[in-house]
Amino acid sequence: MMSLSEQLTERREGAAKNLPGDIHQTMKSATQRLKDLKIEEQAPKVGETLKPFLLPNQNGEKRSLESLLQNGKVVLTFYRGGWCPYCNMELRAFQAELDKIEKRGATLVAISPELPDQSLSTSEKNELRFEVLSDLNSEYAKQLGLVFELDESLRPIYTSFGIDVEKHNGKGQFELPIPATFIISQDGTIEYAFVDADYTYRQEPSELVALL
Repeated sequence: MMSLSEQLTERREGAAKNLPGDIHQTMKSATQRLKDLKIEEQAPKVGETLKPFLLPNQNGEKRSLESLLQNGKVVLTFYRGGWCPYCNMELRAFQAELDKIEKRGATLVAISPELPDQSLSTSEKNELRFEVLSDLNSEYAKQLGLVFELDESLRPIYTSFGIDVEKHNGKGQFELPIPATFIISQDGTIEYAFVDADYTYRQEPSELVALL
């Protein structure tokens, strides 16, 4: 079975080979502009206390960081949406490691700006057994410094791919979180942080299991 890193590399290489050159360059340039903003430097760091949250899951039930931490450590991962193929690869890879994560006493939770109905669709599509929380308007991710606005040069490209970001996030909502994964200790302290402004790179779940 391929690792997540191998799957992502295959996807990146396929995009470079199969997408029209101008579209691929536009997408690469948008990612580089995001990198140049140094948004990763704003993200929460190891040793800091993660800000609390109270967010609805895919079934509309509210979940708080405080309540989740009562059961042990929390693994928190942010993804852009169920429309993003790289996100879906990541979610499925985390699902494959879920039993190992839970055996180590941790709770896995994913957060995205998708509306609850869309989060439910994402959860069902990827057959997830962990909770997916809706961060409407990216309000929580903004508090953590993880949010950017989808580059206007990318919007018509996404539309041509059949991706309707507003359908997933709400009308006029083009703000998205950069990929980020954290391990939170029971006292709320960040033990580990993975943050990358390039959405084609993600935390390798098997490495996270080893860290736990």
